[in-house]
Amino acid sequence: MSASILCCCANGSGTSLMMAMTLEKVVKAQGYKVTKTHHCSLSEGKNSSMGYDIVLCPQNFTNMFDMAAKKGVKIIGMRNVMSAKEMTEKLENCGVDLK
Repeated sequence: MSASILCCCANGSGTSLMMAMTLEKVVKAQGYKVTKTHHCSLSEGKNSSMGYDIVLCPQNFTNMFDMAAKKGVKIIGMRNVMSAKEMTEKLENCGVDLK
């Protein structure tokens, strides 16, 4: 199986880009099968999140994706968006088979 992952932050430039770069490192290091990644603003992410398997965002924004979560999208709130360790742990435990 392969997954698609969306990284979102308030404006869609700084934090989400850093998350996407961390995600790229984690995917390579862990050998995850990820077919699509994208980073964007929260407003764009809310509209497109149902097209992804997983959404990564800062922890304080997870509630903005309640509708996507109800449709089965896994929403992961990050405390430290640049932490490969935290991201790896949360991806491993989110319930989506990434191997």
